[in-house]
Amino acid sequence: MGKREDNVVLTKAMDFAVRIVKLCKYLSTEKKEYVLSKQLLRCGTSIGANLYEANEGFSDKDFQYKIYISLKEARETEYWLELMFRTDYISHKEYESINADCVELLKLLVSITKTLNSKTSDPETNYLF
Repeated sequence: MGKREDNVVLTKAMDFAVRIVKLCKYLSTEKKEYVLSKQLLRCGTSIGANLYEANEGFSDKDFQYKIYISLKEARETEYWLELMFRTDYISHKEYESINADCVELLKLLVSITKTLNSKTSDPETNYLF
């Protein structure tokens, strides 16, 4: 399966979570926004947490479930980022930058879920990423 440091999806998810934490710190200290940023913090950091759990899944079904949860959390994160932008909590430049990372993660997760859907009950499917 390889080390986590060698896993592109896990690395990107961790890097994204770090950006989300920093953005939420900025929103609470500079913009005095606490409610919406907590939602963003929860879903934006949950992507990687679920991927880490999937990587250690105890069954194919558990692995697939965690991947789908990560995908759903990434979609929710995309929503909160757009809302933060449309309500002027973050600038267009800030939004474009962090949203590009979110979209990249979404593309990777969609690709993984498509691969999972195309696989049969092969016991190796829990080693897709």
